[in-house]
Amino acid sequence: MIFLKLFRESFLFAYDSLRQNKLRTFLSLLGVTIGIFTIISVFSAVDTLRNNLQQSVNKLGSNSIYIQKWPWGGGDEYPWWKYMQRPVPKLKDFYELQKRSQTAFAISYEISIDNRIVKYKSNTVEGAEIDAASQDHDKTWNFDFEDGRYFTDLESRSGSPVTVIGYDIAQNLFPDGGAVGKQLKIMGRYVTVIGVFKKEGNDILGISDDKEILLPLNFAKNVIDIQNENYGPQIVVRGKEGITDVDVESELRGLMRSIRRLRPGEDDNFALNKTSILSNQLDVVFGVLHTVGLIIGLFSILVGGFGIANIMFVSVKERTNIIGIQKSLGAKSYFILLQFLIEAVILCLMGGIIGLAMVYGATALVKAAADIQVVLDVKNIIIGIGTSITIGVISGIIPAYFAASLDPVEAIRSN
Repeated sequence: MIFLKLFRESFLFAYDSLRQNKLRTFLSLLGVTIGIFTIISVFSAVDTLRNNLQQSVNKLGSNSIYIQKWPWGGGDEYPWWKYMQRPVPKLKDFYELQKRSQTAFAISYEISIDNRIVKYKSNTVEGAEIDAASQDHDKTWNFDFEDGRYFTDLESRSGSPVTVIGYDIAQNLFPDGGAVGKQLKIMGRYVTVIGVFKKEGNDILGISDDKEILLPLNFAKNVIDIQNENYGPQIVVRGKEGITDVDVESELRGLMRSIRRLRPGEDDNFALNKTSILSNQLDVVFGVLHTVGLIIGLFSILVGGFGIANIMFVSVKERTNIIGIQKSLGAKSYFILLQFLIEAVILCLMGGIIGLAMVYGATALVKAAADIQVVLDVKNIIIGIGTSITIGVISGIIPAYFAASLDPVEAIRSN
């Protein structure tokens, strides 16, 4: 009960200080408000970007290995001149892996042709991506269907003139619906639409099926050189359930070295890429961004902390007579100390709450303007509130101690 009375009295003193000195209090709270707003905004922006990127990475599959010419990553020590001499994955590699692999659940050979124009009567779509893949593509990638189906095994083996198209392709070429069963002219050949991918929307990495036109690999094989480096051939391997990506990667490295007849000690002439490489790089980048945001926010809060400390010293000066009367009536020093300390914490909390309100407002504006799902994690809110309380304690402890140390007789005599 004593603590509640003390808290109520401190709150009333803080409110009275705020009401009587609106401009002074506003300017002092501004630093804390901006600091909390900066910290939570940066953390939320980083978490939002991280979440969107991770969703893009998850589309690649957590247990899939990508056999490619170029390794993922980069940096100052990226030996591109060495990787340039590597051969691209060949159909021979693909067939041999199918026969030899014991850890693979599915293996697909895939190529891609970007930025093509596709027409159907008077309707046109620019920037379409024409892909060709073997039968197991639906097992090595994650996608759903809006309408229709995937290739049958017979259609894949025979190279039937069929295709599965993205949602945006279907909407633009067939605005009245009914894309399945229609024919498109792709690479000089007519193909029949048998399926439409479910809409995925744009993501940061550009991984989306919305503008994709997927063909059976054996169909594309009769039209273009599917082993040409310009089409970015790759082999995608998804491991069996219960087998880690490390085990799958280890087996694939041994098989690929055997297939390409590399001698012991000779460098790999292929890259085994997996999503954990991207995830690790994201962790490093966003860790730095978190640190930078925290430093910027702390500098703002530090300025606000000095403002709060200034308010508390002024408050002690203005209420010196009251402090003397309280002490003469038997008030303990800790009671006076807690009174001013709680007042400082309440003032900082007010700045923190205003900062949080600004973050919520900015979040609503971003969602309305850009249709982006902003991540406002509870952890970041707790960090903001906790920081406000900490700054309140640090800013108020010295003025509060000064007030608690006043001599009651001298305090009453002061003007």
